[in-house]
Amino acid sequence: MNIKRLILEGENVSIDFKKTISNAEKIAKTLVAFANNKGGKLLIGVADDGTIKGVKAEEEEKYMINKAAHEFCKPAIEPSFEEYIVEDKLVLVADIPKSDTKPHYALDEQGKWWAYFRIQDKSVLASKIMIEVLKKDKENKGTFIAYSAQEKLLLAYLAANGRITLKEFSKLTRSAYKKAQKIIINLILSGIISPRITEKEEYYVLAN
Repeated sequence: MNIKRLILEGENVSIDFKKTISNAEKIAKTLVAFANNKGGKLLIGVADDGTIKGVKAEEEEKYMINKAAHEFCKPAIEPSFEEYIVEDKLVLVADIPKSDTKPHYALDEQGKWWAYFRIQDKSVLASKIMIEVLKKDKENKGTFIAYSAQEKLLLAYLAANGRITLKEFSKLTRSAYKKAQKIIINLILSGIISPRITEKEEYYVLAN
């Protein structure tokens, strides 16, 4: 693995930087988000801007990550570790594999369990739709799509407008929320559309 190249690429859907690990609850969100997506690597000793700060006590950092992975993630996550010397400083890499037992949930400071998903360089709260996507993706049975008038209308709308929310899709097709959700879930699983999640809303776009 070319650690310098990873750092130069910056944070993304599968890479996250941390100067140090000081809070097991907070880091559990990132571990869960990686496991619920395609896996990822946590680089400890690297600032958000890519500056190499180095790790002073790697065993303490490993302890915190393992504590988060086993006590604050459900089901538990099994990270593996590698150490690299970059600019004469130690960078600890925690590798989080893609999970076969998703969805995973992280315990917050109020004692509640929440599922998270990795979108671009953020670990975001998973919606009901995304939790269903994670559950069905785990089954790995494949999804057959027969394009009804509703699917065709959705794809035509996305081609013309670029994005759509669940509420907009439900209104567009005059469908009940549950039916609209099922269509969107199947299209995500088939790789035809992709979710986009912000702090304010979740919407869907045509997949690349």
